[in-house]
Amino acid sequence: QVQLVESGGGLVQPGGSLRLSCAASGFTFSSYGMSWVRQAPGKGFEWVSSITSGGGTRTYSDSVKGRFTISRDNAKNTLYLQMNSLKPEDTAVYYCARGYGSNWSDRGQGTQVTVAS
Repeated sequence: QVQLVESGGGLVQPGGSLRLSCAASGFTFSSYGMSWVRQAPGKGFEWVSSITSGGGTRTYSDSVKGRFTISRDNAKNTLYLQMNSLKPEDTAVYYCARGYGSNWSDRGQGTQVTVAS
């Protein structure tokens, strides 16, 4: 079955950086677009970023554009999200999801990112 395991979250001060990773298994990773979505306390899911199967196209929400970078290593079945210049409003549980854009599904258990001083 599809398994997506996120890691790399934590507590960071405003302006800091974190790199999230997502280890994928149970499907042909290189055949799927992948996404990161997040859920802040008391709110619904918010799409953050997507990358096509080969990595050639990347898209970002306006709220993270210029600060976050999505990437993937198909040889390692791993998705990444480099997050720089973090803001308190980036605090959320971050999920790796199979699919591109709003067509995502099969998310992982998530990793908590807290941005606070």
